[in-house]
Amino acid sequence: MAADPSSAPAGSARGGRLTLWGVAAVFLAVSLFGGHHQPDDEPQTHRASGAGAGTSADPREPAGGALPRSAPIRLRIPEIAVDAPFTTLTIGASGQLEPPPAGDTNLVGWYADGVSPGEKGTAIIAGHVDTVTSAAVFANLDRLEPGDRFSVERSDGSTAEFVVDDADTFAKDDFPSERVYEDASRPEVRLITCAGDYDRTVRDYTDNLVVFAHLV
Repeated sequence: MAADPSSAPAGSARGGRLTLWGVAAVFLAVSLFGGHHQPDDEPQTHRASGAGAGTSADPREPAGGALPRSAPIRLRIPEIAVDAPFTTLTIGASGQLEPPPAGDTNLVGWYADGVSPGEKGTAIIAGHVDTVTSAAVFANLDRLEPGDRFSVERSDGSTAEFVVDDADTFAKDDFPSERVYEDASRPEVRLITCAGDYDRTVRDYTDNLVVFAHLV
């Protein structure tokens, strides 16, 4: 997905773009994965889903409290066979959060100017549901259910373990940004991708799937 919201080269991801709406006092508002697909593209696959206090003595080991800031390096979600490295996502000149490169279907992105996974607050992890050629890293994200666990390996050598609280699908034109991006009082993560139907007219999926999770 290119930085220019008006076009995307062949081979760009169908997942669309991450559009920064702005930063409020208590939450980061981001519109995830708006589409800008090639007119002849047909999605290969997509999924729709209905769906403590204190610190550790060893700062590398979670103990129910927040971890120090550290960049994530790998996401593992055993339930849906995800084992993917991270890339950092930043805001481009167009004001959009640039997504992971489309050429690598097994790659997730972290909004690096926000909270790191394991830190107190809400960390944002985004991935494509598919590309012009195949399913991508979050193709099966809609299969996660409350109680499922995943982990984030971090550059300081620690592993942050998370448990899924909820998963829901939201229409892109009615995205609850405050609920999704509100600054949490504990370490939380949002896993986000596209969902719903693929609308060829606007070259975009109709919905976003959001998985809500917290550090354990």
